[in-house]
Order: sequence, then structure tokens, then C-alpha cells
Amino acid sequence: MGAEHTFLEIAAILGLAILFGVVGQRLRQPLIIMFLATGIVAGPTFLGIIQSYEQIELLAHIGIALLLFIVGLKLDLHLIRTTGPVALATGVGQIVFTSIIGFLIAIAFGMTFLSAAYVAVALTFSSTIIIVKLLSDKREIDSLHGQIAIGFLIVQDIAAIIALVTLTTIGSTVSDTGTPVISALMIVAKGVALLGVVALLIKYVMPQLTRRLSHSIELLTLFAISWAVILGAASDLLGFSKEVGAFLAGISLASTEFRDSIGARLTSLRDFLLLFFFIDLGSRLDWSTAGALLGESLVFSLFVLIGNPLIVLIIMGMMGYRRRTSFLAGLTVAQISEFSLIVAALGLSLGHISNETMGLITLVGVVTIFVSTYMILYSGRLYQFLAEPLRVFERDDPFREAAIDSVIDARPVEVILVGLGNYGSGLAEYLLRRDKEILGADFDPGALEHWRQRGLPVVYGDITDPEMLEHLPLSKAMWVISTVRSKDMNMALFTNLKKHGFTGKVALTAATDTEADEFARAGAHLTFRPFKDATEQAADAIDSALDFLPERVDWPVAFSEVRIRSDASAAGQAIRDIPLSSTGITIIAVSRGGRVFYEPDPDFRVFPADRLLLMGPASELKEAESTLNQMEAPKNAEDTDRFEIAEIEVAGDSALAGKSLAEIRFRQRHGATLVGIRRGEEQITKINSDEQIAGRDYLIVIGKRDVVNSLKEKAPL
Repeated sequence: MGAEHTFLEIAAILGLAILFGVVGQRLRQPLIIMFLATGIVAGPTFLGIIQSYEQIELLAHIGIALLLFIVGLKLDLHLIRTTGPVALATGVGQIVFTSIIGFLIAIAFGMTFLSAAYVAVALTFSSTIIIVKLLSDKREIDSLHGQIAIGFLIVQDIAAIIALVTLTTIGSTVSDTGTPVISALMIVAKGVALLGVVALLIKYVMPQLTRRLSHSIELLTLFAISWAVILGAASDLLGFSKEVGAFLAGISLASTEFRDSIGARLTSLRDFLLLFFFIDLGSRLDWSTAGALLGESLVFSLFVLIGNPLIVLIIMGMMGYRRRTSFLAGLTVAQISEFSLIVAALGLSLGHISNETMGLITLVGVVTIFVSTYMILYSGRLYQFLAEPLRVFERDDPFREAAIDSVIDARPVEVILVGLGNYGSGLAEYLLRRDKEILGADFDPGALEHWRQRGLPVVYGDITDPEMLEHLPLSKAMWVISTVRSKDMNMALFTNLKKHGFTGKVALTAATDTEADEFARAGAHLTFRPFKDATEQAADAIDSALDFLPERVDWPVAFSEVRIRSDASAAGQAIRDIPLSSTGITIIAVSRGGRVFYEPDPDFRVFPADRLLLMGPASELKEAESTLNQMEAPKNAEDTDRFEIAEIEVAGDSALAGKSLAEIRFRQRHGATLVGIRRGEEQITKINSDEQIAGRDYLIVIGKRDVVNSLKEKAPL
């Protein structure tokens, strides 16, 4: 009956957790808050569902051990180095100042030194899990402020581990019957021995063992869990906590090539088991004193919500970062973390703090996590509201962040390309092939560094930041192109461009047809739909390939399909003029617009977007593809066959004024086609022969380059 009762009890708790989870999802709150609420409601204060404390506590301990294991597994000290000294300086500075100020506030409330120390330490840690989730959801994990935040959160995680080791050492020393000095030396000796064993395993055992186990991902995952529990138990036997051993177990596997695979498999299990830690914590809290602690918890919560971001703002501002970057990074420390609750729970078990202090820390955690979630989700609007007062935290020369930008020289800028991810980088490649002058903008320092090394001028900036446009040469640019696939971000960019009086063209990237329609209604001149275009091209390629090669053939020659690019030297040429025959490559079919031309003759001309089926030696096919799509060499002479579009002004006293299009016979007289008229704010796009030209009109004409240039020279007509 006992086992059945426990099973029924856990089923009821999980059902309650689901209900609270749905509510939390609607409120856009992290599940940590909802799990605590589940424990509080299921505990003795309310429903009294929880009776099997020992079983739930065991699951809670395994969950915490697994959490520390994954922290160790993903510990990336390289990230601290790549974000520069700001991660270390901000992380350490925030810990020092927060703990000192928090300690003084606690002492002012009359707490004992030991309780004040626990409260101060708890206030210093921020939740890596929550921050990474929120930044990932907002697609800001690769931004400068995101990378800096992750960097100093890693510093906090390391500090939390040190705090856990210190507390377990103190606990072991106090419980030992020997002298404190001897007990402390024994703990140090055991710690050195444990670290030595782990170091030897990292170097000589783990790489080979994980490689052997990797043939079965299930076996590798089971080994990882077992290793975390085994080393946690060993650490517990040596006088440390189980969590410290699990953390070292994660570090021992962090250098292997399988750490990402292991971490991905264990994340869901970690989240499930952590549920029981927070439920256990919530159920054990004594809420009878909550009313008495309300004032203190409010003061500490305000300090965490306001004071912690201010500390980060001051440190990052002094180090040369712009106020927006400092503010957004500072918001990530406006809450206390699960580590804070773990440290407090350990202190409670050691008898260092009372239930009241534990309740205070938990109450601060609930308030700060709840409020800071909305602060981070709506950080853009919050910054716009506080932008002016925050100027005090920015140096006159934010040199460190400005150093991320390239020096923009006096070269002309035809295109400002916002977003240098996969799609943006691909677009940049093709624009550069066409000799366009590009300025790149992105919030990912890694992407900026990649393009900077290739000689492309770049600027650091966030698409939603109105101040980003101040660093862009909008007066020079003909186009601003956004490859960011976010409707809100693109609309914010378009709105800000209007406010800055940008007179060029704007191209935005849409994820759906609905978004594309909204961009068109807003006034975007061009909309990219990469998903739709890519799927259409993929379908064409598959259909063409199936038509070319309906079945697999075993032949001592190879086949390859090549799509002709618009700027390829082969475009427009006859097959006889393409230097392929010397390589042994034969064009056996050409697909164009759904029609397939088999065995084209030497006079067959190849055009852009044609798909050519090549046959020949496998070693030559790659070179043949390069030959076909080699970019056409720039011509010294101007390409007079190219069409251009331009606005031609009509003088106020022009002889054309008052005459109809039928009378002036524009096409016959000038050799260009009139496609529209701009008359003040009016745009006339439907042209008929009775339309009369007026002085100060702008004629929109299209024609060959030499003809259009001639009209430009005559303007105003």
C-alpha cells in the first residue's frame, strides 16, 4: 500500500504541476516559478498532498546533481576569453558589489552575520537556465550583450560551485570530532586527490571510453548519468556534497567530442527531476511568517531588480560599452537563480540558517524571477523609455564597443545589408560578385569579425535599436536590405528608417506570405521570401533530376546537375563556345522552364537559371561546374545593352508642358519607354495617350543605358 500511495501521490503532484505549467505558459513565466507554486499548494500549508518527503527528496537530489553535471559538461571557459575581459570583470565585480551591499542591507535588518552572509551570497547568482532560454527565444543569444551575459553567468556558475565546496567543507569540519585545523587539512587533501583522479581520467580514460561507447547513443547516455551519480556518491563519501562530484563528472566529459550529444539527451531529464527539487522546496517552506518577511523581501527584491543591473551598467560603461548594450546585459542579472536556492537549502541542512531566512530567500527568488522575465521580454521598450536617463552610464567615447565597427571610409555605399547570418552572408556573396559596394550590419560579433577579415566594412548594431541608424551612412545608400526573419524587427527597422528620412529603397525578408503582404502595405519596395523560394527551387531541382535520371545506373562515368547563375560567363553563350570538351565533359541535357532539351547541338545557347546535366569523369565534374559558373570578367567598356530606369525632370517652362503623350511621341523621339509620372506626392502608374505632361513633373523612363544617360544629360527637358 505504501508504494501504491507514493505512486498516486506523485501522479497527483505531476498533474498539479501541469496545470500550473499551463498557467505559467500563458503568463510567459519560467517553469521554476510554477514548480515552486506547485510545491506550495501541494504542501501542508494548502492541500497537503505531499507525504512521501524522502522519495521526493531523493529525486530532488538526483535532479540537482544532474543540473551540476550539465553545467560542468557545458562549461565553456573559451567564451569568457572571446568576450574579452568584460565577462570576467563584470562577473566578478557584480558578485563583489552585490554581496557587499546585500550583506549590509541584511545587517541593517538585524540578521546574524551568518544569515546575512547567506542572503548576500544568494543575491549574487542569476539563473543561467532562465537567461539562456529567454535570450534564445528572442534570438539574442549571439548578440554582443547576449555573449557578454553568458560570459559573466559562467563566472557566476563557477562562483556558485566554489560556494558549495566551501559550505560542504565547513559542514564536514564542524561535524568532525578532530581539531578544526586537522579536519580542514584532511578536506583539502581529499579535494586535491579527487581533482587529481579526475584530471587523470580526463587525459587517459574518458576520450577512449566515450569513443567506444558512442556506437550506442543509449549506452553513452546511460554511462553519463551513471558517471554523474557515481562521482557524486564518491564526493559525498569524501565529505563534499553530491553536487560537487556531479559537477566534476561533467567537467571530465566536457573535453570529449560527445559532450553536446550527451547534454542534448540529458536536458529533458534534468528539467523533469528539477521539478521535484522545487516542489520539495516549496512544500517545506513555512509560510506562516511570510507576512512578517514581506517588507524585507520587497527591499531585497528591489535591490536585485534595480541594483544588480545598475552595477553591471556602471562596470560596462566604465569599460567602454554603449549604454544600450550595458542595459540589456544588466537586465540578465535582475533575478536570483536556482543556485541561490540550492545554496540556501544546503545552509538550512547544515543548521547555518533558519526556516525564516530560507523563506526570505525563496520569496525574493519568486518575486525577482517573475518580474525580471517581463523586463527581459520587453527590454527593447524598456530601453526606449529609459534611453535618455541612461546616458549618464555611457562614456563620451564608448571605445570598446566602437572597436567592433570597421572604419567606414569615403567609398560609396550602394547597399546597407542588415543581418549577416546564413541567408545574409549568401546574399552578400552574390552582391560582391556583382561589384556592389556593401556595408554590413549585425549584432553578432563573430559574424562581423568573419566579414571584417574579408575586407567588408561592417558596423555593430541591433536592428531594433533606433540609435543604430546613427552609425549608418544612410545618405549614401541606395538600398537598405534586412535579411532578418522577424516581422516585428523588420517593421521596427522600416519605421526607424522613415523617421530618419531615408529616401532610398528598402527590402525586407518575410517568413510567410502574410508577412510579405504586410511589408508591401507598409511600403517596402521589395520582399524576400527565402523559405518559399528555396522550396520552389528544390522542387524544380528534384523534378529535373528525376526527369534526367529516372533510375540509378552503374556506369564508369559520373553525372552532375549544374544551375547556371545570372552572372556566369557561360550565360548567353553557345555550347560550342564553352570550354568543356577538353576536359571530357559532355552536356547531355538542358532543363529550362519545365522543358528538357536532350542532346543539345553545339549552337544551343545557355541562359541563366538553366539546369545542365553533365556527364564525364568524376574528377572533372567539379572543375566543369566552376568553369560554367565562373563570373564574367568586368568589361572596360560600358555595357550599352543593359537596361536602366531613371527619373527625368521636366522644366517648369518646358515645351512639353501641356502636351499629351500622343502629341510628344516620347518613345519614337527619345528611344526610351515612359512607364510612370511622379507629380508632387501623386504617382501615376497607368499611362494612357491622353495624359498631359506638366511642368515640374518627373518622368519615370526605362531604356538602354546610353539612351537613359543621354536623357539625364538633357534634363530638365
